[in-house]
Amino acid sequence: MNFYQRNDYTLENIARRIILEYDPSLLHTPAPIPVEAIMEQKYDLTIVYHHIRKNGRVLGETIFEDCMTPIYERKNREGYKLIPADAGTVIIDSRLAKNKKDGRYNWTCGHELSHYVLDKNYFMELGETAAMTKVLRSSDTDRRIEYQANRLTNYLLMPKGTIKMAFYANRQSDNVTVALSELFKVSEEAMGYRLEEMGLLY
Repeated sequence: MNFYQRNDYTLENIARRIILEYDPSLLHTPAPIPVEAIMEQKYDLTIVYHHIRKNGRVLGETIFEDCMTPIYERKNREGYKLIPADAGTVIIDSRLAKNKKDGRYNWTCGHELSHYVLDKNYFMELGETAAMTKVLRSSDTDRRIEYQANRLTNYLLMPKGTIKMAFYANRQSDNVTVALSELFKVSEEAMGYRLEEMGLLY
């Protein structure tokens, strides 16, 4: 299946399958999805931490083939340098790793895992890495790829069934969006969007 054939229904089913194959109980009880453990145990990915770019625009990068990849050597102010990276390495920006409770950390891990699941063959053919950035890529194809990785991350970190359970259990709280974002360890923005698209917030 190519990336133009993946609609939201397909992506949600992919997310569900990933969770089911790792731990089916995660679809029965509201809890954070252990995305790091899924990456390391189910997909045999290795997570490492570096300052990827000086300006912080790249938050994560997935390596599909053994290569030399650039990172920013912030500590010694040496500028950029090439380091060896094995296939199956996911580089997460060190600034995110300082606070793993930050929803951006889980989202970045989920996004890079989504690239690995969805786009491994595509990036291997190009001989490129998948880098999560704060800006859209230029081509329609790359925009589509980024969109689908974001959607899969959304479904993976916030499964529909457990989100509904948590919503109805917490709907009397002062701010249900905040309560659920803390429960699932995602950002308030991501949770608010998920609740809105599910028709739970109006």
